[in-house]
Amino acid sequence: MNHPAAAPQRLPAPCILCAPECLWPASATLGEGALWSVRRQALYWVDILEKRLYRWTPDGARQRWAFDEEISAVAEREAGPGLLVTLRRGFALFDPDLPDAAPRYLHQPEADQPGNRFNDGKCDGQGRFWGGTMDFACEAPSGALYRYDADGRCSRHEHGIAVTNGPTWSADGGTLYLNDTVGGQVLAYDFDAASGTLSNRRQWLRLAEGDGLPDGMTTDAAGRIWIAHWGGACVSCHDPLSAAELCRVALPTRHITNCAFGGADLCTLFITSAASGLTPAQRAAEPLAGGLFAVRVDSPGLAASRFAG
Repeated sequence: MNHPAAAPQRLPAPCILCAPECLWPASATLGEGALWSVRRQALYWVDILEKRLYRWTPDGARQRWAFDEEISAVAEREAGPGLLVTLRRGFALFDPDLPDAAPRYLHQPEADQPGNRFNDGKCDGQGRFWGGTMDFACEAPSGALYRYDADGRCSRHEHGIAVTNGPTWSADGGTLYLNDTVGGQVLAYDFDAASGTLSNRRQWLRLAEGDGLPDGMTTDAAGRIWIAHWGGACVSCHDPLSAAELCRVALPTRHITNCAFGGADLCTLFITSAASGLTPAQRAAEPLAGGLFAVRVDSPGLAASRFAG
């Protein structure tokens, strides 16, 4: 006798243990790129439009580095010192611990598209960096998703999106999630970890009207997906299969841009925000816009994967 398959069990909602705290009221024009360094026990993040890299440590130390062009995403290196970063035109190396540190470009995949810039990105479990591009005006569907390998190979895996954000992966590594921010949707793809390829594109989630647009995101150790809402003043947490919302973290400013788990136990959710796009009245009402926030959660995230090069 055949029995119908049981419906997938929804993951339990995590518990938010405290109100969000502003760790660094930096007034970033476009805060982004949150990355917790287990090696350094520090949080890296960026202000894309002001061309700055920041590093915060739990003892309250704050460091910053200025660049000649936009810096949008950061990954630590496994085989060498310093960081792999995305600058406006592509992938570069940067070692913040060197005196007079300066970035060195590795590859620029869109030299023929001066209206584009790189945006969000991170490494997969195999140490390959996935970085997305976008139309600087956030209008034309000229953005794409690239995979940059430690041996210098660069390949394009998605295109036709005005603003790419994310990506993040399911806990088992079999699904890649990518945000089509202007389209208001989160896309999901089957991910072949061995070959680093995508297939079976589908819409996984569309945010409700008035709930902002999906920006950066991360995955916790249980497999739940956490999404920053641009214009929505929150980070929401979702079941990885059904996309059902499990909980949300409310923030005191509307343009929430990225999130990443960190801290010694990986139970702190770090959250970036932006002052860009606010009217003078909104800016006055949201004095912490562009700040770096943190909130404690009762379950850990996943340590960020390092670039294999």
